[in-house]
Amino acid sequence: MNLAELQKKLFSVARANPPSDRVPYAFEKRIMAHLAARSVLDHGALWARGLWRALAPCVAIMLLLTAWSLFDTSSNPPAPDLSQDFENTVLAAVGQDQPADSAW
Repeated sequence: MNLAELQKKLFSVARANPPSDRVPYAFEKRIMAHLAARSVLDHGALWARGLWRALAPCVAIMLLLTAWSLFDTSSNPPAPDLSQDFENTVLAAVGQDQPADSAW
């Protein structure tokens, strides 16, 4: 659709219908001023506010789980030290002897 043609049609319809007396004086100016005074929605502020509100419950849950894991008195045997297993696996090739015929 041609925008210039649409604009001409809208202007002709607006000229054909004069404003009625039911509309208060300077109503459109008050509406436009009200719209201009509205603040723009700040999405960053909304996220920040939500994250700060979630901070306290997350910290409380973290502390409860930490205390539970530290003071767990179950009869299960202690878990193996995974850091030692990982280090032994990664460094397994280093500990092997080099073949005698390699020329460095």
